Amino acid sequence: MAVADHFLITCEHGGNRIPTRYRDLFSGCEALLRTHRGYDPGALVLARELAEALAAPLFVSTTSRLLADLNRSLGHPRLYSEATRDTPLAVRREILERHYLPYRNKVETAIAAATEQGSRVIHISSHSFTPVLDGAVRSADIGLLYDPARRGEVELCRCWQTHLQALAPELKVRRNYPYTGSSDGLTAYLRRRFPADVYVGIELEINQKHALPGGRRWRAFRGRVVEALRLATAGQQGLQDSIGQGTSD
Repeated sequence: MAVADHFLITCEHGGNRIPTRYRDLFSGCEALLRTHRGYDPGALVLARELAEALAAPLFVSTTSRLLADLNRSLGHPRLYSEATRDTPLAVRREILERHYLPYRNKVETAIAAATEQGSRVIHISSHSFTPVLDGAVRSADIGLLYDPARRGEVELCRCWQTHLQALAPELKVRRNYPYTGSSDGLTAYLRRRFPADVYVGIELEINQKHALPGGRRWRAFRGRVVEALRLATAGQQGLQDSIGQGTSD
């Protein structure tokens, strides 16, 4: 019997808002909050469009990653930024309890509920990356991050890449770039919580050079990303259905 897919979209770095009670910690960091260090430009609007196209639940944060990075695990050296890492322990714990844990727990609970009902969860975590980092130019328009040891993630990213290249051959699509899909992140954490047959976790990385100018080209770019994923997941579901039904001579 084929397993139904349940889509879930998240955006951990959707904005650069700092809650009022912590704004004093960021005095002098206002310019930093407006850079790629403060948030992922373009990631939020793309996450919303993916969720709408797939009729998927959407979990987003518009609080800056510089308060506490929702895409880092507890204990990671970059969980806190230079503005928060040296604050008293009580303040850091409060930030975790107010902002970090509620978000992560909601996502994990939603995935658990779907898998308990017999669904396979396809989780797309929407991000973007700066075109140049430490003087090095990033040579991709789109990155698809996954764990090479998990077959479902490999297959989905290959299929998504194929459809992207068909719809937008001018775009350079790379897998596990500009980061490795198995490095620390929310999807990596969730892979430890859920087996590969019920959880597929992909980080989508968009080059910010497409998002920052805005306008018609950016809208068209997003449309191709969304349509390619829709086609890729439809193809995967069709394959699952044929396997579930079997064949006869």
